[in-house]
Amino acid sequence: MIKNQRSKIKHQKIGLTAIVLIVLSLFHSASAFATEAATLDTGDTAWILVATALVLFMTLPGLALFYGGLVRTKNVLSVLLQCFAISGVVTILWLAGGYSIAFSDGNAFTGGLSKMFFAGMLEDSLSGTIPESLFALFQMTFAIITPALIIGGFAERMKFSSILIFSSLWLIVVYCPITHWVWGGGWLQQMGLLDFAGGTVVHITAGVAALVAALVLGRREGFPQSSMPPHNMTMTVKGAGMLWVGWFGFNGGSALAANGDAAMAMLVTHISAAAGAMTWMLYEWKKFGKPTALGTVTGMVAGLGTITPASGFVGPAGALVIGIVAGIVCFNAVLYMKTVLKIDDSLDVFPVHGVGGITGTMLAGVFASTGLGIFSGQGLAAGIPSISAQLSVQFIGVAATVGYTAVATFIILKAVNALSTLRVCAECEVEGLDVYGHGEQGYIL
Repeated sequence: MIKNQRSKIKHQKIGLTAIVLIVLSLFHSASAFATEAATLDTGDTAWILVATALVLFMTLPGLALFYGGLVRTKNVLSVLLQCFAISGVVTILWLAGGYSIAFSDGNAFTGGLSKMFFAGMLEDSLSGTIPESLFALFQMTFAIITPALIIGGFAERMKFSSILIFSSLWLIVVYCPITHWVWGGGWLQQMGLLDFAGGTVVHITAGVAALVAALVLGRREGFPQSSMPPHNMTMTVKGAGMLWVGWFGFNGGSALAANGDAAMAMLVTHISAAAGAMTWMLYEWKKFGKPTALGTVTGMVAGLGTITPASGFVGPAGALVIGIVAGIVCFNAVLYMKTVLKIDDSLDVFPVHGVGGITGTMLAGVFASTGLGIFSGQGLAAGIPSISAQLSVQFIGVAATVGYTAVATFIILKAVNALSTLRVCAECEVEGLDVYGHGEQGYIL
């Protein structure tokens, strides 16, 4: 009996020791996890440093050259300078308050002002596994390219001073709040909207704003009767190539880590770009008898813009379908805008970026699903039970972005026009914005 009691006591001690060891082990694991979660990852940091440079490369010089080649000779410098100036203005505004409105704690619709002038941001401040300063800089490059895209809607006819005022107001009133909705903890993010790299935030906002601007300013002198072909397709193709390469940083960097998500985002981005380019080229070849360089690079941009919201959620086969759809849908949108509606969205911002962004945002809700066999993606948003439910969320995101952007852009344009006339005079437009606005010429003949 005594022996049994001793054995029982011994087993109790062993059991107690085991419990203590387990608790200590769990505590150590939790502490290690907390420490790991708060530690800078050099691999992630290195990749986002590169991605940040790639995204800025998309605007300077990529978009500048792409747009510069598409306008007429007398306006090439004006477009190049607009891209440069917007990059400078947005940088300062992002520092002053744009970043805070987009990403600081606030409510469901806008962030607060606690991060104005990057307050509290030190060398060791982290955002996930990367420095917060790097996260802010990466997001700044997105904020730069979005208003720069809008240039294509009013190219060759808007005053330089008005462009700067409009872009500044538009960044604060439109871009920053919608960024908060989608990526900064706002109401669309809470609903489960799938937008990996900017289908709503970048492409729909820029496309809709360009359309509204084109309608408010009216057509260029001579449009659509006069032919207004690109003055330098070599420049445009160079810029398009830079956009293709830079887009790897745009979409792959949006994973904010050097991992499989980034690699898959880059892979599907490349596939969609190639599919968009080839689809547009073949479609144009069949319809008009010849494939053109302009059509091919425009199809590539359509494929890139359309895959952007879906790039972190879909697989390679889904990306192929998205690229093909982008080539067909955006091609017809361009034709419809120019030949039927006769809207002078000079460089096709809405039919390529706007329509592409809408299409890609909706298709993300389909091809993110894991139940589509070879076309399966990485899964719908957490808590979303079906494709139809995800599509409902995607539609709400698209509708809200289109509606808010259209109304706010219209109000901003009218306000700017009251302060400083939006459009240059007819004689100035005929002379060209290079000489009229800047006293320079792109080419001395």
